[in-house]
Amino acid sequence: MPTSRLEAFSDGVLAIIITVMVLELHVPEHGKNSLGDLVDTAGVGLLTYLLSFVYVGIYWSNHHHLFQIVDYVDGSVLWANLHLLFWLSLYPFSTAWLDESKVALTPTVVYGVNLLGAALAYYVLVLRMIRVPGTGDRVREVIGRDLKGKLSPVIYLTGIALAFVEPRLGLVPFVVVALIWLVPDKRVERYLTEHHQGVG
Repeated sequence: MPTSRLEAFSDGVLAIIITVMVLELHVPEHGKNSLGDLVDTAGVGLLTYLLSFVYVGIYWSNHHHLFQIVDYVDGSVLWANLHLLFWLSLYPFSTAWLDESKVALTPTVVYGVNLLGAALAYYVLVLRMIRVPGTGDRVREVIGRDLKGKLSPVIYLTGIALAFVEPRLGLVPFVVVALIWLVPDKRVERYLTEHHQGVG
């Protein structure tokens, strides 16, 4: 089956996730209009929202690129994609809890598990796409060894472990992974250029 409906549905879900996250931010009470009031009311929330927004953006970008190299998908890819969307749809919950707790231990660990779950789900999605006859070889060729993809879960686990020492310290590895993935990945563009395929 073609990928268009899967991509459109995924785009819609990710847009809703971002919308729900921003609705969790709180403005200062009436009469409190200074920058200090904003920091006191939503300082942590703005930072956790920014981090989660970056993560959603990274997944959206990589998801978009991934589906530019396949012509069709099967049922297993649809379910693997839903599995990924499930973990991403938990971002508003884990982000809000992290914010409201002022980065306490359990919410930080839950946030880390949420990030880890999404990373593993994306890996499963790639594996399922590799097994699709005809287009799977292209995915395997483009993704290659995927060092960043294999290293990210290890860094998430490090962050989860560090959270038991100091919750705010546990956030550092989560930020590091986001920064690693912010570096543009040109593998798909390079592949499409070399094989003269237009981006859909």
